[in-house]
Amino acid sequence: MTSGLSRKFAVSIERWPIAGAFTISRGAKTEAVTVVAAVSHGDCTGRGECVPYPRYGETAEATLEALNAMQEPLAKGLDRAALQAAMPAGAARNALDCALLDFEAKSSGQRVWTLLGRPAPRPCTTAFTISLGTPEAMASATAKAAHRPLLKIKLGGDGDDARIAAVRKAAPESELIVDANEAWTADNLEYHLAACANAGVTLVEQPLPAGRDEALASIKRPVAVCADESVHDRASLEGLRARYDAVNIKLDKTGGLTEALAMADAAQALGFEIMIGCMVATSLAMAPAMLLAQQARFVDLDGPLLLARDRDGGLRYDGSLVYPPEAALWG
Repeated sequence: MTSGLSRKFAVSIERWPIAGAFTISRGAKTEAVTVVAAVSHGDCTGRGECVPYPRYGETAEATLEALNAMQEPLAKGLDRAALQAAMPAGAARNALDCALLDFEAKSSGQRVWTLLGRPAPRPCTTAFTISLGTPEAMASATAKAAHRPLLKIKLGGDGDDARIAAVRKAAPESELIVDANEAWTADNLEYHLAACANAGVTLVEQPLPAGRDEALASIKRPVAVCADESVHDRASLEGLRARYDAVNIKLDKTGGLTEALAMADAAQALGFEIMIGCMVATSLAMAPAMLLAQQARFVDLDGPLLLARDRDGGLRYDGSLVYPPEAALWG
């Protein structure tokens, strides 16, 4: 491993236009704002991309500042193991953790899964997201994607029963998972879950607000329920066992692939099904998650498909089938 004293570190904010708009219960956006960290020595550069999430109080500027604060520790030899304690879980640590992993792989001439003792990733089927809108608008968008085997439907509260019924009619053959993004309440929870069950939905993500989801433990759930905003890293798993059937692991929440892999193993040991999720970002952010996809029942790595364009050398998508990254992109 190259000494920290000889490594260079650079951080930048990038903006990627979204194809149209991406709408969830908390609002809409027309561009993905990402932060990219790059660790280099000579001709070898390792990169990692993250998406700061305002839901967790993150901004691109604060993430940039947090990463720049790691210049001195990196110069003194900070490695990936020490990074886990040096920074809190979140988007900033994700970018640096993935950059260090990429750097380790490139500088050793090995693929990252070999370094980590993991099986080589295989192509897998990713969900494709339908943004929140009127039932008519969502049905129209769904009809265009009805050939895809797995659709993720964004819901938002009042009128969700009509939305999911319209979507199911437009895509009678697709497997459906829905994401309420904390928009339901304890009062309408059972009604909405029943509507999803009637539409043949397989999984419901985060129906209630994080920290106010205790009602999930006291009802019979007709559809499997997945934690998203309620789960971040391994420390948050134990308290969710009575409320959730699955957990959505995202690198921006766990603070990188290092913790995400450990979390996936711990979650499976506790009996949770695994979902691998993403923010809207480029293939550089998706690539590390492909290692996790091998353990997942549900894969949601469609971020680049929602952009007007992906970065050069991005992941290969063949319809809904996504392929592991080439070494030049990551790992």
